[in-house]
Amino acid sequence: MSPENEHSALQPADLVRTEAAALTALADRLEGAMAEDFARAVDLVVRCGAGNGRVVVTGMGKSGIIAQKIAATLSSTGSPALFLHPAEAVHGDLGVLMPGDVVIALSASGETEEILRLLATLKRKGDALISFCCNLQSTLAQASDVALDCSVEREACGLNLAPTASTTAMLALGDALAVAVSLRKGFRAEDFAELHPGGKLGKQLAKVRDLMHSGDSVPVVTPATPMTDVIYEMSSKKLGLTTVQEGGRLRGVISDGDLRRLLEREGGAALSKTAGEAMNAHPRTIHAEELAAKALSILEERKITSLVVVDAEQRVEGVVHLHDLWGVELI
Repeated sequence: MSPENEHSALQPADLVRTEAAALTALADRLEGAMAEDFARAVDLVVRCGAGNGRVVVTGMGKSGIIAQKIAATLSSTGSPALFLHPAEAVHGDLGVLMPGDVVIALSASGETEEILRLLATLKRKGDALISFCCNLQSTLAQASDVALDCSVEREACGLNLAPTASTTAMLALGDALAVAVSLRKGFRAEDFAELHPGGKLGKQLAKVRDLMHSGDSVPVVTPATPMTDVIYEMSSKKLGLTTVQEGGRLRGVISDGDLRRLLEREGGAALSKTAGEAMNAHPRTIHAEELAAKALSILEERKITSLVVVDAEQRVEGVVHLHDLWGVELI
């Protein structure tokens, strides 16, 4: 079969299996011959962050696109990182490099001219250099403090030319490095939430404080408030309940459900009662620093629509409503 026919005969599943085989081989190296080098790379990045340094990731072409993603993953998992275009670097952008930074350079061949031109400056500044290469005998690998092997048996491209399996291996290795560093740093879900405030993910990891109603939007009555005024307060604030407070501390809650059951039981006589006589004196509450997902779990378990947010001394800080938690998933 001619090379053209062989190329056209390749099936998409075969290409994916080629990349999967490259990842399997990479995993084997991480557990074997490359384990010590990978641990040294993690140490360099952790020490860099401890000294207020940053991670600068660089690469050309397809490797450059992977480098941008690795920089983004590092930043989002607690290791400040940025992408440096190697061609722009030698025209002034090298100024972003500071002593104490760690540079991660991606080059399958290890001979990418634009990256090799950076080596002298890196050595002069004393910045540590980690490389992702497919050739550990290359100029870049030999100049690195740590060279990590991204070699693949073949590219997934039918012509074995276009960077495919090799860039997949680089991407996976970058993810592994970022996650290993975040674990060493003790990066928590709360830290992740602070760096991802937008969208569904941000809401899922947001704290109750970030989503609750507070200040004048919180419905408030006292135990002595007549029921007619209680109803007005509940209707005007539109949160499905009112807090019953004395001196800023929670004494109870009257919800829409509480009011409906009271009217069914007492009829018109219910309107002669005070808030203190009608309230639930033992409502479920939540603290402002809890995750929004916990608030959602309580609301769903209790089949209620709102929770009062209190501090350790039962002072009311706000109210979180089911509608505020749309987009949150239980975790």
